[in-house]
Amino acid sequence: MSTASRLAKAGVVVAVRGSVVDVRFEDHLPPIYSVLRAGPDRQIVIEVLAQQDAHHVRGIALTPTQGLARGSPVENTGGPLKAPVGKSVLSRMVDVFGNAIDRKAALSEVEWRSVHRAPPSLMHRSTKSEIFETGIKVIDVLAPLERGGKAGLFGGAGVGKTVLLTEMIHNMIGHNAGISIFCGIGERCREGEELYDAMKDAGVLQNMAMVFGQMNEPPGARFRVGHVALTMAEYYRDDEHRDVLLLVDNIFRFIQAGMEVSGLMGQMPSRLGYQPTMGTELSGFEERIANTDTGAITSIQAVYVPADDFTDPAAVHTFSHLSASIVLSRKRASEGLFPAVDPLQSRSKMATPGVVGERHYSLAQEVRRTLAQYDELKDIIAMLGLEQLSPADRNIVARARRLERFLTQPFFTTEQFTGHKGKLVSLEDALSGCERILRDEFKDFPESALYMIGAIDEARTNSQSELEPAG
Repeated sequence: MSTASRLAKAGVVVAVRGSVVDVRFEDHLPPIYSVLRAGPDRQIVIEVLAQQDAHHVRGIALTPTQGLARGSPVENTGGPLKAPVGKSVLSRMVDVFGNAIDRKAALSEVEWRSVHRAPPSLMHRSTKSEIFETGIKVIDVLAPLERGGKAGLFGGAGVGKTVLLTEMIHNMIGHNAGISIFCGIGERCREGEELYDAMKDAGVLQNMAMVFGQMNEPPGARFRVGHVALTMAEYYRDDEHRDVLLLVDNIFRFIQAGMEVSGLMGQMPSRLGYQPTMGTELSGFEERIANTDTGAITSIQAVYVPADDFTDPAAVHTFSHLSASIVLSRKRASEGLFPAVDPLQSRSKMATPGVVGERHYSLAQEVRRTLAQYDELKDIIAMLGLEQLSPADRNIVARARRLERFLTQPFFTTEQFTGHKGKLVSLEDALSGCERILRDEFKDFPESALYMIGAIDEARTNSQSELEPAG
């Protein structure tokens, strides 16, 4: 670029208020979402969010603004924020600007695409409702995920949320020949490092990419990091025609970053202090996650519910986009029932006879009913003991306890900790197992024979080994 054209594109900082920067341009006004660069070595990145008048724009800094002052020169890059796409982003960890943060060389042989993209048109969307099989029994039977859909994963610390996400990545890559992209929004650097090491140890790093906007970064960077991950996912769906698993942790922090940006920009807050544009921002993000005639982006999003209040606007808006909700229970985790998915609170829009079929639907309902009846009987058992129940109720308890144990599963990603070899279970095997337990086929088997197994036939081997005398 010549000196004259560079000067024509140059602006001057007129105000800096934290992350909000006002810039004056004489000859032209940069469009909304344009990226400006300022400061020493042009390291401070500003995204234009509003045009104030014929000569002034207001932007939000995506980097810290230390060293920026009134009168500092600003250069208009002439384009929006761009994300790196291509084969060479696999097995790498990058930030919102596409810079490598895994202590390796900078990305090479990548194409840079705008992070602001329209969702796929209705003409190109697939109208088929397909099940996304995870190979995890309790999810596939009771809360089946939708291919190209969005699932919410609700859980506190230490209940196995990351382990469940890690296992889904492993199964997606190993058995569906798919790509996984992990997006950490407002993530702690410790969690990012732990996930990277876990993926490396599990041997699945070569087919996944990670994008992080850490919690110490400015709100602008945290707000845009989700769009960067989405742009990468869209490349694999649209250009390489592959299925993509997009994991987002945490979608609430995306809304929270938008709320901070909105407040900094001086917008009037709406209910409970949220930004007035929250619905539009979340929809703009979520609508890009879809299945088309070339491939699908299936998303699993960790969702934090503020103060466990499901009427909070952030939770309400997120729920409206989800096709499945998987709730992790601390109580089940403490009982050693892993994955600690709560079968009574987890729900899916796919669990209808028209989508999963009459047999799967009826079985799932029967499993839920049995577990719900057992839940009601627990108080009586605690007070009076199992012996005081009627024979019919005792049968329900026996079935429910065997179902609970059958729905546990050893994971590939935890083999080194548990000593149990990981199991991938087909939907047919999972349904057949539940059906046979409900028919009382395994009532004479010890409960422990069904714990941490794959398909139901492994219970016979386990029970025989338990009955054989030692030595």
